[in-house]
Amino acid sequence: MSDSRTIRVTVRGSFDNLTDEQKAELKADGGDDLLTVEYTEQGHVTYDIAARPFFTFRFAEQVTDEKEIPRVTARAEAKTIAWLDQRGYGYKKITSQTVDMSEVPLGKRGKREAAKPS
Repeated sequence: MSDSRTIRVTVRGSFDNLTDEQKAELKADGGDDLLTVEYTEQGHVTYDIAARPFFTFRFAEQVTDEKEIPRVTARAEAKTIAWLDQRGYGYKKITSQTVDMSEVPLGKRGKREAAKPS
């Protein structure tokens, strides 16, 4: 059994054919704080419907086997589509980017932290 890995999935897309009522609903909801980026298992959505029709969902999951990564990506996309469908929002051009955080190189600060004795 290998160590646990954090997998982050960013799902992007565009709202499509929204009614004026749906746009007002999205604008009122605010789409969370665009300056706060969170990766959660449930997904964190951001958008600025007043500026442009794009949305971004961010997901994070732990896996113990590299073979699980495609399933994490598929789940993130399915959760995004379910959120949109539940609200009746049209969408198009769903894309995703998946990152295994164990493969991201450490910056200077991370290297310093890793070098500190336990």
